[in-house]
Amino acid sequence: MPEPVLSFTVQYAVEAPELSRQQLRAWALKAVQAAWADDPEAFQRAELNLRLVDTEEGRALNASYRDKDYATNVLTFEYGVDPEGTAHGDIILCLDVLKKEATEQGKPFKNHAAHLVVHGTLHALGYDHIDNEEAEHMENLEIAILARLHIENPYLERG
Repeated sequence: MPEPVLSFTVQYAVEAPELSRQQLRAWALKAVQAAWADDPEAFQRAELNLRLVDTEEGRALNASYRDKDYATNVLTFEYGVDPEGTAHGDIILCLDVLKKEATEQGKPFKNHAAHLVVHGTLHALGYDHIDNEEAEHMENLEIAILARLHIENPYLERG
């Protein structure tokens, strides 16, 4: 069975020279490949859009779609899989929140960015963490993907 195809676009509403389209796509592709290996029947192709935004846009989107009046690190819109087997989704990454969290958590910026891209991509492909079983499955998948990228477990507590 062939691997899934990824169509991936990036929109820069903010400058982020440290996050190239190629790097962002590579992280998303790892997540798509892992999700497909986890459940090859779920989709055959993924069409995903990633938009990097500032705090103002992130807050406005989170308020409009989740009724939460703050900018969150990653906001994902999953549109499901169409009859041809293509999963569709939009991922919004708030660069200001990402940088702040990386500093507060003592994580390298790119490692945290990779984690949020992987996390958002999995959400766009239908993964969630509403109940404990789903959360554990999704986190374990993220940990495995990030390990392949030589990034340590983002869920470990830091001393």
